[in-house]
Amino acid sequence: MTALVAARRDLRLPERSLRVFACATVALAPIEGYLLAVHGQLAKLAPALLAVTWFAVRVRDREWPRPHPVHALLALFAVVVLVSAGVHVAEPYALEYTLRWLPFLLVTAILVDVASREVPIRMLLASAVAGAAVAGGGALYSLIAEGESRASGPLDDPNDLAHVLVAALPLVVPLVAGRRKSVSALALVACAVLVAGAAATFSRGGGLALGAAVLWLVARRVLSLRVLAAAVGVLALLALGGAVVAQDELAKALQEKSFIASTNVDTRELRWQAAARILTDNPLLGVGPGGFRAEYPGASHNAEIDEQSPVAHNMYLEVAAELGLPGFLFFVALIGAAVVASERALRAGADRSHMVAVQAALLATAVASTFLSEQYYLPLWLMIAVACAAELRTGSGSARPARDQ
Repeated sequence: MTALVAARRDLRLPERSLRVFACATVALAPIEGYLLAVHGQLAKLAPALLAVTWFAVRVRDREWPRPHPVHALLALFAVVVLVSAGVHVAEPYALEYTLRWLPFLLVTAILVDVASREVPIRMLLASAVAGAAVAGGGALYSLIAEGESRASGPLDDPNDLAHVLVAALPLVVPLVAGRRKSVSALALVACAVLVAGAAATFSRGGGLALGAAVLWLVARRVLSLRVLAAAVGVLALLALGGAVVAQDELAKALQEKSFIASTNVDTRELRWQAAARILTDNPLLGVGPGGFRAEYPGASHNAEIDEQSPVAHNMYLEVAAELGLPGFLFFVALIGAAVVASERALRAGADRSHMVAVQAALLATAVASTFLSEQYYLPLWLMIAVACAAELRTGSGSARPARDQ
């Protein structure tokens, strides 16, 4: 009997390991900057352990990953990245940015598989909220304790931080609506930290993304107008109190943001025009991964003397300029596949609050990415993975019931 119990425990160990490493990968992504400050390779540890464990479990069980159309899109997109990098291998950023793309594609494929089998979707959503809440706490610390005019926390750019925090906010909704009061209470605290942290970045793109996500949650009847009104009232009171306590600091931050905002409008227009020129001149394979940074001075006719290797501040234009029209089409198809998969999962009986929250988070990312280059941050890829995994769960006879999502 003892041997039987031990054997059963051994059988459950790989599943527990996959859950731990998958959740760690998601939770640690928003605080990557803190991890890099400790050690240059520490941020890669959790994804590496997830990949190794996943491969070992599938080999041991002699099982292939559960197929989904998104796997084919990920593979095709990876081929475009590799071919474009090979053609432009002499470019200064080609290798560096290729090594950024490939881990995201691999982790997305793995998350689709494990979230459709071993890892409940609710765990991944909770992990995303927890990691973003820590990042939000870091943002507030940088604003209050370190005296920064705009919160940045674990990320260098406040706008990127705003995107990460806002993308996690819709995921709070299913946690608050859950049956466990302790989880609901923690989720409300996390929500307050996320909103405060995002506000402290003074990011206009983050504000637009948050507005789009909230409208979607209300339109799909996952967030009621009464709850929204109450939340806005509480946040308004807290904001008023913060403004009274830190009136001078707030005035200084708003003044600096006003100056930066007018400059950002001009520079982003220049970069978008440069990206469009690069795409027009290189429609097939672009200028290679990271190539926008190298080609920008020439494409913009040295429009920014003090910034010779920027990002495009538009995810779609940057992907198109660097990987050409095929890469852009596959990239957009990945996002479209997630939208379709989430809607199919909803119709097949997946948890409504989970799926609408995922859709809202994906919408927030899509809106924020109109003004930012967010293809190298996990929220986009996590939402793609979760949406497709939910479709697999509801579309297979062996899938777990929706309550386990």
